[in-house]
Amino acid sequence: MKSHQTDFSKGNVYRNICEVAVPMIFAQLLNLLYNVVDRIYIGKIPEIGATALTGVGLCFPIITLVSAFTYLYGNGGSPLCAMERGRGDDREAEAYMGNSFTLLVTTGLFLTILGLLIYKPVLYLFGASDITFPYAEEYIRIYLLGTVFVMISVGMNPFINCQGFGSMGMLTILIGAVLNIILDPLFIFVFDLGVSGAAIATVFSQFCSALWVLRFLTGSRAVLHLKKSTLRLQWTRMKKILGLGVSGFFMAFTNSLVQVVCNATLHVYGGDLYVGVMTVLNSVRDICTMPVQGFTNGASPVISFNYGEGAYQKVRKAIKFTTIVCVAYTLFMWGILKLIPDFFIRIFNDSPELLTEGIPALHIYFFGFCFMALQFTGQSVFVALGKSGYATFFSLLRKAIIVVPLTIFLPGVAGLGTDGVFWAEPISNLLGGCACFITMLLAVLPELKSRKPRSVI
Repeated sequence: MKSHQTDFSKGNVYRNICEVAVPMIFAQLLNLLYNVVDRIYIGKIPEIGATALTGVGLCFPIITLVSAFTYLYGNGGSPLCAMERGRGDDREAEAYMGNSFTLLVTTGLFLTILGLLIYKPVLYLFGASDITFPYAEEYIRIYLLGTVFVMISVGMNPFINCQGFGSMGMLTILIGAVLNIILDPLFIFVFDLGVSGAAIATVFSQFCSALWVLRFLTGSRAVLHLKKSTLRLQWTRMKKILGLGVSGFFMAFTNSLVQVVCNATLHVYGGDLYVGVMTVLNSVRDICTMPVQGFTNGASPVISFNYGEGAYQKVRKAIKFTTIVCVAYTLFMWGILKLIPDFFIRIFNDSPELLTEGIPALHIYFFGFCFMALQFTGQSVFVALGKSGYATFFSLLRKAIIVVPLTIFLPGVAGLGTDGVFWAEPISNLLGGCACFITMLLAVLPELKSRKPRSVI
């Protein structure tokens, strides 16, 4: 297959962003299928579907935590790699890629061993009951065996995108997602493996995605190559990777923390049914936010490259363009969710009880959904420009400082109960999103305006 590379130094910045972002959006949606397809098929298992879905939902914080480390190293190293490409130093760019790979693999092995040792008490801590635990255990034991494959496929894919190969990065996810879609019903229903079948299909799909990434980054089509000489860790590079990637890590880690707190609180106020409702809402949120995440991730390497090159006017245009697209999209999705909430819930399970409790919960949870776009835009700009301090702070602000306390506090206010848990999300989107975006404008735009751009296109 012929690979198309986008040259970030030439052409219209809007087109450059779209050439990388459109495949990235598609790739993010496909990446979502790894877990969402599992949830859809698990929810359709006769007789046990709703309970099994709740059990698998309890595994999400662990899965999210694994993802946090892919963001730590992949999203920390790839902007640095893109900046060095912008400066014309391909050797240093490859060094960042090699160090990131070593960190991903060693951490993946450690997480696999640790997870298999402690998953039982962790799942009960996360809100499992004796009814839902067997399904959670059945899924997570197998999923953890594929941790290294997840780390490689998700963590190294940004290094394909930062070289301008958006379509190749999309194929990384496409390969795994298509395999997962095909294998899930085969293993779950035909081979009658149930929840275990869903986990096996996911692990095998991730393995194939990891092979594709390694094949491309060590092959002749890549501009920057993964070489043995770059795998030895160097502290100066490690420090920069960790410093920039820690914001993405905290964003995913605090998502995991919020899931734990929400599940535990809902179990107290509403029982297993409401834990199931939150599982569905998290799944719907993932579906709706992935295009935003894909677009901001696609814009990030373009911003990083042009910032490293000194094309500051292009950076300003990229920020404006990203903001408009993301806000417009989230406003549109908020309207769709208001009009047909039952459609999104039925994707996973059509239990009458789940629909009765899930529809009003969905209306609360997604109220003011457009403010989430401000968080994603501001956060991506901070990361793309290497401003790790701002990125880390705002990663912690929305989830750890706002959502977690509200999730614990609101259910006891004015008899809100479970509704209080669902209201914590829109409140955090408003406060955290606006704070992040306004700070980004005040901190970044004056700097960019004070520097004369090298070229205007």
